[in-house]
Amino acid sequence: MAKPSLTIKANLHPRNKHRSGYHFDLLVKAHTALAKHLIKNAHSGKTTINFSDEEAVNALNTALLKAHYQLAYWQIPKENLCPAIPGRVDYIHYLADLLKSTTKVLVANKQTTRVLDIGTGAGCIYPILGFKEYGWHFTGTDIDKNSIASAKKIISKNGELANAISCQLQKSRKNIFCGIIQPDDFYHLTMCNPPFHKSLADAQKGSQQKWQNLKQKTAAKQGKLNFSGQKAELWCEGGEVAFIRTMIKESKQYQKQVLWFTSLISKKDSLSPIKLSLKKANVTQFKVVKMAQGQKISRFIAWSFQPELSH
Repeated sequence: MAKPSLTIKANLHPRNKHRSGYHFDLLVKAHTALAKHLIKNAHSGKTTINFSDEEAVNALNTALLKAHYQLAYWQIPKENLCPAIPGRVDYIHYLADLLKSTTKVLVANKQTTRVLDIGTGAGCIYPILGFKEYGWHFTGTDIDKNSIASAKKIISKNGELANAISCQLQKSRKNIFCGIIQPDDFYHLTMCNPPFHKSLADAQKGSQQKWQNLKQKTAAKQGKLNFSGQKAELWCEGGEVAFIRTMIKESKQYQKQVLWFTSLISKKDSLSPIKLSLKKANVTQFKVVKMAQGQKISRFIAWSFQPELSH
């Protein structure tokens, strides 16, 4: 019997199903293709996978989604980013906490929580997790036609998702909300995992540094490095600061149609210029929410133009 892995990230959100680690017996039962990727950690003797092998990571994700979120099908093209489920669902849980603190502002006759996911990606991961954990309804957007096609395929092969998740192609690479939010729309939340590198060279450098750490383990010496991820997923001109500034600028146009605008922020140095942009936009309030995941500190920023938000 395979031992569970070591605790992944001890400081994951209290409601995160993955706080206690990966239970590989359960996961292999849900997705047998994962079995061939299981290896032993040379130091702890615990079962794990080679996290630098994109095929292994993909198999793990599929198993997690089948075992813990009851998906029948999940598959993405090799060229797309393979999301880490524990960290992704943490964002969802912290957004739920944010919403709970502002329940008095929920719009009459719109009690079903609606969320707009910017850059939903080929895996449609945030809408899946948000629906499975909280019953939220989502609109997922992306500028890549292939990513939208992949997301729609996942939705169609998991019947219960069809009534809760829709996907739209953002036809303009210059826009984020424009062309997506319609006059009669109301969203309780928007969310985004923005491209954070400023150039392809920066993205490649960041990937090299990330996976170099994995090569310190024997397990990570097997297979090719997991460098998957298309241009739009990894970088944009100006990096995450420029992307979120565009988001802030456009959010003013839809300030009465969204309760909370939010975005992940990868780099701590990005906070100051983003906060300055929010102040210039005259938002009612904004807050930075830290999500401690083991030794890594991630965060998202949330802002609103709505008056009298309760805390």
